[in-house]
Amino acid sequence: MQLPVTVLNANTKREQGRKAQLGNIAAAKAVADIIRTTLGPRSMMKMLMDPNGALAMYKAGVVLTNDGHAILREIDVVHPAAKSMIQLSRTQDEEVGDGTTSVIILGEAEAGPG
Repeated sequence: MQLPVTVLNANTKREQGRKAQLGNIAAAKAVADIIRTTLGPRSMMKMLMDPNGALAMYKAGVVLTNDGHAILREIDVVHPAAKSMIQLSRTQDEEVGDGTTSVIILGEAEAGPG
């Protein structure tokens, strides 16, 4: 019997148990914290910029938005749980067309206390 071959980055680390669970909760909380302030009647706008400090890939100048889906569409994440949260927002937008910020906040609440 031949063992399966797994190709991973040399810097990849594997976590199990409670430590992995806490990491997933922290990732969900980080994504929710980014857009939490864009929800509700006292919501705040976010300025979108690229990693180099220049304005986001728009040619209209300063881009300000309080649309949670637009913000999550522009951020790059590595953590699998954070990617799942962003995919949750995308699915909500495709299926319903609204509630993308709310579904992230509810997802973070379901993840548990961090």
